[in-house]
Amino acid sequence: MKNKIVETIKGWSEKKPNNIFFDEGEDSLTYLELENMSNSLASYLEKNEESYKNIIVYGGQSSRMVISFLACTKSGHGYIPVDGHTPVDRIKMIYEESEASCVIAVDEWPLDEGNIINLSLFEEITSKGELPSFKNVVTENDVYYTIFTSGTTGKPKGVQITYSNLESFCNWMLEDFDLKTEQRFLCQAPFSFDLSVMDLYPSLLTGGTLIPMEKKMVESFPLLFGSIPKMNLNVWVSTPSLIEICLLNPDFTSEKLSSLENFQFCGEELPHNVAKKLIERFPNASVFNTYGPTEATVAITSVRITEDVLNNSDRLPLGKVKSDTELVILDDEGKRLSDGEVGEIIIVGPGVSIGYFNNPEKTEEAFFLFEGKPAYKTGDAGLIKNDLLYYKGRLDFQIKWHGYRIELGDIDHHLTMLNKVINACVVPKYNKNHKVQQLVSYIVYDEPNAFDEKEVTKLLKEELSKKVMDYMIPQRFIFVESLPLTANGKVDRKGLINEVNK
Repeated sequence: MKNKIVETIKGWSEKKPNNIFFDEGEDSLTYLELENMSNSLASYLEKNEESYKNIIVYGGQSSRMVISFLACTKSGHGYIPVDGHTPVDRIKMIYEESEASCVIAVDEWPLDEGNIINLSLFEEITSKGELPSFKNVVTENDVYYTIFTSGTTGKPKGVQITYSNLESFCNWMLEDFDLKTEQRFLCQAPFSFDLSVMDLYPSLLTGGTLIPMEKKMVESFPLLFGSIPKMNLNVWVSTPSLIEICLLNPDFTSEKLSSLENFQFCGEELPHNVAKKLIERFPNASVFNTYGPTEATVAITSVRITEDVLNNSDRLPLGKVKSDTELVILDDEGKRLSDGEVGEIIIVGPGVSIGYFNNPEKTEEAFFLFEGKPAYKTGDAGLIKNDLLYYKGRLDFQIKWHGYRIELGDIDHHLTMLNKVINACVVPKYNKNHKVQQLVSYIVYDEPNAFDEKEVTKLLKEELSKKVMDYMIPQRFIFVESLPLTANGKVDRKGLINEVNK
């Protein structure tokens, strides 16, 4: 079996060699350059790295990252994207957990260890014009990429996505999402966040152009609002949180942004009021709400949001499952439930991951065979009605926050490692749209005398920022003498969630 992704990108380099694949202004590269540079790097990796070993690709939103991904694929390596804004402690954990044989560092690599291909070596290698053998190209059940997500023990879990998983996702995207050839795609999600796959591969497979929106732009409203009109976007891929910010700008309309015709949302729940406002501003655009965990390859359901959908649903549906996949709703005893009954969402089909890298215990907990097919227990509650999936919250203590999936236990773990923190429990505060509005941390602090809570909060946030991603830092800290316990002696997180959401 061949790799259709590699073949299709090569086809674009031949049909449209001068098309820009990644818009970086004057430094933009073409499809022909993508093909040639990735071939040279793949040739180097073939000669110097043991095939099928993981390779970390480290950096931000850059054409060099995409070249590296394609080179890994051509040379028979699964790649692990790690964002340049990741705290050093987390980078170290991912590096150690992944057993990566090599690091392609587009940005400056912050560790003193690893077999590093830095940017100057990258440029030297990719200019040689060499060809790989193409004997080891990633295909079928080979691991295409591994994304490390938050884990309950403080250690990230590596979700392994195979070529077959990714092919299933890409086929669906090209069939069901009104995509055309040679469109301009927003590239905002970091490559270490699987939402990025929703713009990366559909763009490359249709001869499109990726338009980067860097982190600093999202963090500054004037910069964000000033930059969007210059991007000439056709396809918008993001979490609902970002579009919510953009809608604060009265100029974010179809009149001002006439080329923008396709919106795709994933990563968290799309609020009804946000979708309504977006459709009012862009009445002729296609707006898709999607759902899916990293473990099932980005997304597996979609629905086009229309006036009818808005009028018939207070809480928007997550959509209809893609044609090669089945959704099953199970009760606590593992029995299949009927339409309209709430239970755990189980995903069955070719998009389901082969499991977590080097973590058989967690793999066995979440992955299984259902009627002989690969299946994943999402931990999400939901129901199916008229073939549409509806979300009913988390069954456990994973949450979605700004599109990122977070294990609350991960943040607890890192908080308790800080000086004078005896115990900690992080809980979500929700808004009326059932969306996480704030992370609240209850802290048992080892200080016998009175202390300035504002100063300690500031100190803890600073220390925590060195350990975890910025979206994992709680906004509010509540200091208590002890944490409430359940009857079996565990911290009563549910009780605290109820307390903070009264």
